[in-house]
Amino acid sequence: MKAYGLKKCTTCQNALKYLGERKVKLTFTDHKETPPTREQVARWSKALGGWEKLVNRAGYTWRGLEPKETKDLTEAKALALAMKYPSLIRRPLIEHQDGTVTVGFSDKVKALF
Repeated sequence: MKAYGLKKCTTCQNALKYLGERKVKLTFTDHKETPPTREQVARWSKALGGWEKLVNRAGYTWRGLEPKETKDLTEAKALALAMKYPSLIRRPLIEHQDGTVTVGFSDKVKALF
C-alpha cells in the first residue's frame, strides 16, 4: 500500500502510527517533498468519485486562495489546483492493494485495517 500526505500533518502522523502498530506495510510520500503528478491526481479523483472528495475545501490552504482561482471550478481546474497546492489534497490519501483509494482517517477507514 501507499500513503500520501504531509509529514507535519497530525492526522497523517496518527494514521502512520496506527498502521505501524498493526504492522501494515506501506510507503509514505510527503507531498511537499514529492508533489503528485497529473496522472496521480486524476486517478485519485476518479477512484474517489470526483474532485469534490479529493480536494479539502475547508482547510487553510483553500481559504487562502484567491477567489478567481476557486470561481467556476471544474474538474480540470480543481486537479490543477491540487497539483499546484498539494496541501489541498485530503490527508492521508491511501492507495489500497485492491486499487481503492481512501482519504482521511475516520473510524470507517480504520475499520479496513
